[in-house]
Amino acid sequence: MTSPYVREITREDHLSHLRLYPDASHLQIPEWGDVKPDWRAESVGWFEDGPAGEVLIASALVLYRPLPGTRRCLAYLPDGPGIDWRAPRVDRWLDALVAHVERRGAFSLRMGPPLVVRHWEADTVAAGVADPDVRHLHDLPADGLDGYALDLAERLGRLGWRRCADGNGTGFGLGQPRYGCQVPLAGRSTDDLRDALAPRWQQSLATAERAGVLVSWGTAADLPEFYRLYTATAERDGFRARPLIYFQRLWAALNAVDGDRVRVYLAEYDGEVLSAALMIGVGSRVWHSYASSGRRGRELRPSSALLWRMLGDARQAGAHTYDLRSITPTLTEDRLLGRLLFKTGAGGRAVEYLGEWERPVGSQGKALQRAVGVYLGRR
Repeated sequence: MTSPYVREITREDHLSHLRLYPDASHLQIPEWGDVKPDWRAESVGWFEDGPAGEVLIASALVLYRPLPGTRRCLAYLPDGPGIDWRAPRVDRWLDALVAHVERRGAFSLRMGPPLVVRHWEADTVAAGVADPDVRHLHDLPADGLDGYALDLAERLGRLGWRRCADGNGTGFGLGQPRYGCQVPLAGRSTDDLRDALAPRWQQSLATAERAGVLVSWGTAADLPEFYRLYTATAERDGFRARPLIYFQRLWAALNAVDGDRVRVYLAEYDGEVLSAALMIGVGSRVWHSYASSGRRGRELRPSSALLWRMLGDARQAGAHTYDLRSITPTLTEDRLLGRLLFKTGAGGRAVEYLGEWERPVGSQGKALQRAVGVYLGRR
C-alpha cells in the first residue's frame, strides 16, 4: 500500500466526502471557513493510489492565519482532522499533512483529534460534587475509558507533537475545550430523556411548563434579540462578546448549502424573550451554542424549557449526540459549577477529549513558535 498524500480539493468534493462520515464536526465543514474571515480556509484530502487511480480516503478543513511581519502562517484544524486515528501507521497520515502545510508556508501546525478519552455519567458527576474529598473529574473513576486514545497521546509525543495548554492558544484566538458534555440521543425516546433528568432539573422544567414559558424556533430576523441576551450574559459572566456581525455571518455561511444547519431558539414569557441559544446540526451531531439569558424571569427557569425543546427537536431530527460544549473539570464550588450541574442534570455525560496538539513545521518552526510565545508573554 502506498503512503497517503495530501492535496487541496474543491469544496464540492469535500462536502461530498463528508456525507459519508456523519460524525464530522461543524468546525470541519467547508462553510466554517466563511465564518472566519481573518483566516484563509483550504479544503484538503488524503489520497492513496489505487488500480484505477487516486482514491480520496479522508478530508479536512485547514485554516491558515498569517504571522504579522512575515510570510509564514499558523495552520489549524479545529476538531480535526477526521482521519483514521486507529490506523497502524497514523504517522504516515500526519506526515503527509505536515508536508502539505509546509508547502503553504506554515511554521506551526495545530490540530484537535476528535477523540473522547474518558467519560463520566451524570450520576457519577453528581456523586463527585457531593463528596468534599473530590475536587476534579480525574478524582472520580471514569465510566468509560478509551485505551487506544491514551496510547495515541503517547504516540503523538514520540512523533514530536506537544499537547497545547488547556484554554491557551498562541494568541490567534484558538482553542477548543478539553472537557465537554454530551447527551446521547440514539435509540432513546422522549420518555427516556425525561427520566434521565436530575430531580432538580425535572422540577425546573415543571416550573417553566406551569408558568407557560413558550419556546419557539426563530429566524435570522431574531438574531438581534438573541444578541441582546448574549451580550448580557457576557457582561454577567465576564467574557468578551463577539460582535453581532459574527453571528449573522455564521448564520449565512452555515445555512448557505443546507438551510437548516443553524437554528436560533427563543424562550419567552408574556411576550418577552428570556433565554436564547443557537443549535448547529451537521450529520448525526448537534451542538448547543451560545446559550444566553437575561436577569429577568430567571425564577421561571426559561433555560430549562429552552434546552428541553432543543433536545427533543434534535432527537426527532435523527441526531445521535447532543453536544452541550464546554464544562469545568473542577468539582469544587465556583461560578462554573452551576453550569456543569445544569448540563449533566439534563442527562449529559462529562467527557474528556484528547485535546489539541501542535508541532513546529519547517526549519524555522521552533524559533518562530518561541518568538510568538515571548511576544504573548509580554502583552
